[in-house]
Amino acid sequence: MDFELSEDQQMIRESVRDFAEREIKPRAKELDEKAEFSNELTQMMGELGLFGMYLPEKYGGQGMDYLSYIIAVEEIARIDGSQAATLAAHNSLGIGPLYYYGSEEQKMKYLPPLCTGEALWGFGLTEPDAGSDSRGSKTKAYLDGDEWVINGSKIFITNGSVESSIGSTVQAVTDEKDGRKIFSCIIVEKDTPGFKRVGMHGKMMWRASDTAELYFDDCRVPKENLLGEIGEGSKIMLSTLDSGRLSIAAMGLGCAQGAYELAFAYAQERKQFGKPISKFQVNAFKLADMATKIELARNLLYKACWLKDNGKPFGKEAAMSKLYCSEIAKEVADEAVQLHGGYGLMKDYDVERFYRDQRLLQIGEGTSEIQRLVISRHIGC
Repeated sequence: MDFELSEDQQMIRESVRDFAEREIKPRAKELDEKAEFSNELTQMMGELGLFGMYLPEKYGGQGMDYLSYIIAVEEIARIDGSQAATLAAHNSLGIGPLYYYGSEEQKMKYLPPLCTGEALWGFGLTEPDAGSDSRGSKTKAYLDGDEWVINGSKIFITNGSVESSIGSTVQAVTDEKDGRKIFSCIIVEKDTPGFKRVGMHGKMMWRASDTAELYFDDCRVPKENLLGEIGEGSKIMLSTLDSGRLSIAAMGLGCAQGAYELAFAYAQERKQFGKPISKFQVNAFKLADMATKIELARNLLYKACWLKDNGKPFGKEAAMSKLYCSEIAKEVADEAVQLHGGYGLMKDYDVERFYRDQRLLQIGEGTSEIQRLVISRHIGC
């Protein structure tokens, strides 16, 4: 088994790490404090080629493998969860369904601008009463002549309300058969009459990312805006989440790596009883455990990406990666705060932000409980 990254993948890690350290790190604290989305950083990530990394060049992408994209998310999350959330959601949930299920006409229309960093796209699945139970969706759409008419709402939609968000892929109930809902996916552009977008504020974490509520009130779009086929909604959404879990896992891995590095540096500098606190066995063992968990998480995630890149089934490993990486982000961030002591609770120290940012990782794109359900089904329970 070859665990070496390719030369291209190593270059991606180095270039993205340099960008994150140089451009994102100096602004992360202020953007978090102000809960301010940064169009500038988003466009800079686009200029670096981080949007549509795995898309063919004909659609504006970089033609890279999925692991290269995951490494980029990991490196951004190592510095700031908010910018990583913008990157991961746009690539996996925004661009992904359009690329894998869109017609050639839809791909050529939407994908090139979405690869520049100047335009973002939302993924309209979650509703107030439909989170883990995606089939509980109540948003409905019906054909009226040559138009789909949509009514309902979505919530917790990343990249859904900022001005640069030019549209969303929306799951809606388009029929019922034998008492079962039939779901389809429909493309809704931002200026469509009857489509309202409202930013959500007061978040504990990812405060510099955009989170939105979407409302549809007799919202009419051309019937050509159907993504895929009628009745493929659940298939499109759930397959999108399989790939999306890899990006959330990358965010967990990056968060854990960043928190660990902060804790290690602090433990080397902080002195108690006449020596650095890293020299006390209890703290040295904490750091050893953190490093071990991060190594295990990285190996599991990279294996899942290898499976995807080689056209092999990866759903089980994606769920395992998302579960484990998000859980170790929690454990590592918690121990990192413990090593900082009282200072770890102060906003002057970045570890406080990492502690908050990790909390969504066990919820977004399928809770830890749902991941265990997915895994249990894969293993035949």
